[in-house]
Amino acid sequence: MEKLLVIKIGGNIIDDEQKLALFLHKLAAINHKKIVIHGGGKLATRLAEQLGLPQQIINGRRVTDAETLKIATMVYAGYINKNIVAMLNANKCNAAGFSGVDGGCIKAHKRIVKNNDTDYGFAGDIDEIKNSFFVNLLKEDITIVLAPITADTNGQLLNTNADTIAQEVSKSLVKDYEVNLIYCFEKAGVLRNIEDDNSVVNSLDHNAYLKMTEEKTIHSGMLPKLDNAFSAIANGVGKVIIGQAEQIDQLITGHAGTTIIQ
Repeated sequence: MEKLLVIKIGGNIIDDEQKLALFLHKLAAINHKKIVIHGGGKLATRLAEQLGLPQQIINGRRVTDAETLKIATMVYAGYINKNIVAMLNANKCNAAGFSGVDGGCIKAHKRIVKNNDTDYGFAGDIDEIKNSFFVNLLKEDITIVLAPITADTNGQLLNTNADTIAQEVSKSLVKDYEVNLIYCFEKAGVLRNIEDDNSVVNSLDHNAYLKMTEEKTIHSGMLPKLDNAFSAIANGVGKVIIGQAEQIDQLITGHAGTTIIQ
């Protein structure tokens, strides 16, 4: 079965032009089918602050009010998405940019708030991935660049966690490809000591994850990333690796980062 790389990028890599350019140069040279899913929270946060709109992040997830949704859509599905597409194309990688809205490729609903749960505003939870949308583009050797904006059946735009999109898209394609899911960000992997980049955990199972969570070794934005990683492994994704974007070529071969095991 042909290999497919589903690669989520976020964190400081999006904000650093030189690091992003190097990452995309390396990615373009990798001869596998590819789907790139990006966030861009820091840029959206800075723009919101410049416009005088306070931002709230809870457990690594953004609370999206109506005005923040407009900013997220402009930044994610606009500037960041097209910048990545342009840079990949400049590196001779045939790329096209989309959001979850395009072609109805990701069906979602506004998150339902129950009991004392946090109200994340216009946050979207995924109902369905349109498998054929992705398969048909991949057959044409197009590298898909996907922004984390979705919509419900009434056309309401929603801000959906990019880590979750990466996981759900990966799961939806396991019958068609040998899927490897790679989460790329600024750290070298899951760290035993957040201040020490050399303290990478080479492999992580769920029991060890729970223990590190209880000890507060893992917290904040890493929590949804790892929850999604374990869900992907449990649902047929062949390999999930978390690591530094600059090491993308080594992450793909398993020689860097943290490998998630069942």
